[in-house]
Amino acid sequence: MAEAVVTVDGWSSLHDTRTFDWPSWKMTPEQERTQAIEEFQGLLTKWEAVEEEKNGSHSVYKVVGNKADLMFFFLRPTMEELEEIKRDINKSKIGDYLIPGYSYVSIVEKTMHNPMAEGKDREIDPRLEALLKPIIPKWEHACFYPMARRRWKDANWFEISKEERTQLLYAHGMTGRKYAGKVKEIITGSIGLDEWEWGVTLFAHDPLQFKKIVYEMRFDEVTSKYGEFGDFIVGNYLPKEDVATYFEL
Repeated sequence: MAEAVVTVDGWSSLHDTRTFDWPSWKMTPEQERTQAIEEFQGLLTKWEAVEEEKNGSHSVYKVVGNKADLMFFFLRPTMEELEEIKRDINKSKIGDYLIPGYSYVSIVEKTMHNPMAEGKDREIDPRLEALLKPIIPKWEHACFYPMARRRWKDANWFEISKEERTQLLYAHGMTGRKYAGKVKEIITGSIGLDEWEWGVTLFAHDPLQFKKIVYEMRFDEVTSKYGEFGDFIVGNYLPKEDVATYFEL
C-alpha cells in the first residue's frame, strides 16, 4: 500500500457564501436598514479585534457572478468558534436578508514528508506556525475553489508512492513560485470534513493572475493526470469602511 503523508494542522476554516435579499431590503424602512448596517459593522469590529490578537482572521468579498452576493472567509482555532460566528451572522438584523448558499469547512494544513520518530514532539518552525495560523491577505481579489485527487484505475493518486507524490508536488510548487508577489494562497484540508478533499483560496491585486496561474498549473502532471476541481468563486474585497455604501439604496 502507498504510504500516507503526515500533515501539520492549524486553524479551522469556513467559507460561507450568502445571497442578499435585495427585494426585502428595499421594502425595509430606512431607520431599520441603518440599524442593521451599524450592527453588522459592530460584528466586523469584533472580528477585527480577534485578528489583532492573532486569534483568527476574516475577510468579506463581493462575489462576481450569480453564485452568491457575498462570501465570508473565517479562520479560527476551533470549529466551535466557526459555528458561533455563523450563528452571530444569522441572529443579526442583516442576517435576516442573508440567504445561506454554499459553504465549505476545512482546516489549514501543511504536508510533512519527513516526519519525526513516533512519540517525539515536533518543534514547529515559527515560519511554519505563521502558515498554519495565517492572517488573510486583504488584497483586492480572492478566488476560492475546492479540489480532489483522482482515484481512477490508471490514475489513482492514493496508490502511487510517497516519493512520486513528493516529486510531483515539488514540480507543482515550482510553477507557483513564478507568481510570488502576484498571488498568495491558503491551502486547507477537508478530507472527512466536506465533499472535496482540499480547498484553495488565492489572493491577488489583479484577478487576471488567477487565470494565468491556474492555467499554467493545469500542465503540471499532478494536475493534468490527478486533479479534479469544483466550482470557482471569485470576489472583490469588501472593507468595513465600504459596508454602508454596499448596502446603500
